[in-house]
Order: sequence, then C-alpha cells, then structure tokens
Amino acid sequence: MTNPWEQRFAERTTRMKSSFIRELLKVTNQPDVISFGGGFPAGELFPVEQVKEACAKVLAEHPLKALQYSTTEGYDPLRQYLVDDYRSRGINIGLENLQITGGSQQALDFIGRIFINNGDKVLVESPTYLGALQAWNAYGPEYVTVQTDDDGMRIDELEERIQAEKPKFIYVLPNFHNPMGVSLTVERRKKIVELSHHYNIPLVEDDPYGKLIFEGEMLPSIAAFDCAYREGSDDFNGNVIHTSTFSKILAPGLRIGWAIGPTDVIKKMTQAKQGADLQCSTFDQYVAYELVAGDWLPDHIETIKRVYKERRDTMLQAFEDFMPEGTTWTTPAGGLFLWLRLPEGCDALELFPKAVEERVAYVPGMPFYPIDGPRNTMRLNFSASQPDKIREGVRRISVMVKNALAEKK
Repeated sequence: MTNPWEQRFAERTTRMKSSFIRELLKVTNQPDVISFGGGFPAGELFPVEQVKEACAKVLAEHPLKALQYSTTEGYDPLRQYLVDDYRSRGINIGLENLQITGGSQQALDFIGRIFINNGDKVLVESPTYLGALQAWNAYGPEYVTVQTDDDGMRIDELEERIQAEKPKFIYVLPNFHNPMGVSLTVERRKKIVELSHHYNIPLVEDDPYGKLIFEGEMLPSIAAFDCAYREGSDDFNGNVIHTSTFSKILAPGLRIGWAIGPTDVIKKMTQAKQGADLQCSTFDQYVAYELVAGDWLPDHIETIKRVYKERRDTMLQAFEDFMPEGTTWTTPAGGLFLWLRLPEGCDALELFPKAVEERVAYVPGMPFYPIDGPRNTMRLNFSASQPDKIREGVRRISVMVKNALAEKK
C-alpha cells in the first residue's frame, strides 16, 4: 500500500538532506570512539556552577516573567548587552538592529527564508559551512563558489564571479573558518566590503568563533569595516548581516544566537521567527544574560582559549610525528577546527568506514563543497578531546592512511 504522506510532501523536501555530521554522530558518539567529528566545545569547560547560580537567581528574582511568553525580538537586557558589545567594536547598532535566534543556525535559516527564491544565485566559499548549505538548500538556490586558501576567500576570484553571476548575496566565514580553520586577512575584509558597495550586493558574515582567538585581539569584523566604509553614517543600515552565538563561549545547549542587520532585514527576521517558534526560550535568555553580565566571563574565555590552543598544538605535533609524506594541514589561529589534506590518491570519504572500525572519527571534506571538490580532505575538531586522545586518534588515522597508500602501490 502506498504511503499517503510521502505523496503529499512539498516539493522543497526533495532538496532537504540529512546532515552528514549529525548522522555520523549517531555512529561515533560511543565511549570507545575518539571523535574529531562534531563541532563540539569542550564539555568539561562548561560553566556549570555559574549556570546553577544564574538559574537560581532567575527563579528567585524573576520567576513569573522568566517562565512566561515574551517578545519575539528577545529579552531586552540581553539584547542591550550585545548592542553595547558591538558598539565597543566600532559597529553602531541599536536594539532595532538585533534579533535573538535559536543559535546562529536559525539566523541562517531565516536569511534563506527571507531572501532566497528558487534558482537565486548565492555566492559562497568553497569549501563552506555545511550547516549553511543545509539551511538554504530547501529554498532552491544555485551556489556560486569562490575558492578559499590559507588567507580566506580568494579576492582575486571574487570580483570576476560577482560580475559574471550577479549573486543575491555573499556568504563568508571570516574567523577560524568552518571547516578549514583559516581566517580572512584584514586586507581581504576591506576589499570584500568595497566590492559589496561597488556592486550593491549584501554580505552575510557568519562569526561564531571570533572571540576564540588564541593570541592577540579579535580581528575587526566585516560589519565594522562596513560601518567605516560608510563614514559619517549614524545607523547600521549598510550592506552586512552578521550572525553569531553564545554556543562557543557559554554552552550550545542554551541555543542562544543572534543576527544584526539593517532595520528592514531585522523586521523580516522577526516576522519569520513569529511563524517559526514565536520566540526563543524566555528562561534561557534570562539565564544567558545573568551569565554574560557576570565579571567572571573574560577569565572564562581566556581559559577556553588556553585549553584549545594546547589541543591545537598537540594535534599539529601529532601530524608531524605520524602522518605520511605528502600530507598538509592548516594552522588555525583560533576556533575549533583544522583542515587536513591527505596525499594524492587518498579518498577520505572512502576511508571513513575503516576509521569507524579503528574507533576514530573525522568529517570527510566532500560535504563542505557546494559543488564537487577534492576527495582527499577532512575536517578535524581539536577542541573536544584531551591531548592524549588527540595523539592516539591521529596515530590511528595515520595508520589507516599509510595502509591505504600501500594498497595502491
């Protein structure tokens, strides 16, 4: 008998695919698997005691409001905290420029919902964030790609692609790129803003990792360069939509992210959110505000950065010690990921089942390419594993790769 539901799915569902990463987590989230697969922060660094205190304070001081429905735009004290933070970084926004979302992933979905018609061209890096592709695929875009190198999006290709394809918007991950771990240089950030204004094409800046820079200060945001480009303007109605999240500095389970942008864009996002889920959890927003308003947070972020830098360094040294000749990798200056390129002839997707047998996991690079890319790449997460597990996991991968190369001889 024919399934009556299957015949009634909307056409857009044919473009919806399960996330490779979410699916592999079902296989690899087992105690004996060393997993470099997920984009997990280090759970042992979650501020558990501070969360307990924040929850107790919210329930003691604001129980009725925190457990009630609230406004779609978000909890105003939390939004004002973010406004003040962005203003301190040269980004002149007000409350009307900010929408709280269910993680930055929901912000990306709303961008697709309010901008992408079937067949619209969207310019992205190659490779790019898999979650953005998954958020937008249902809306039927045609992806236009620009290569990414160790300095971020290739500006020498960008203008040519803009002229030839006239994309609806440009999507870029400037800081500690997911999946590659690279960062866009300051010069390239400025040039992207210049091209955006010259061709009147909006920019979507996705920045979940910017505060996790291992040495020195945060790099200037593309949004800040957009404000500077429009010198003399006293509002944020420029060319940039910027998304971010508390997932990487507090805890992803709170599911609190946001988007900032021109007022007309934020109004449309608010309408989209009203149709999606009415609002983010009021209680979670109250708790998040108590956490970020505390004077402990800067020290907490410094601890995260120190631990992640140590784990990155451990992984880089393990590559030097174990990986075969012809292997190359990126050296991220922050964030959670790096990008490994295996010797020519190795297929990271083909090798994945063998990796699972060896009780180690990674994400093959192929799913991050909107259009076919090289098959010898993989993304590795270094933030969620202890140093001894990192070395052992890399050793297991190296044995598997060496065996695959030997078989091809």
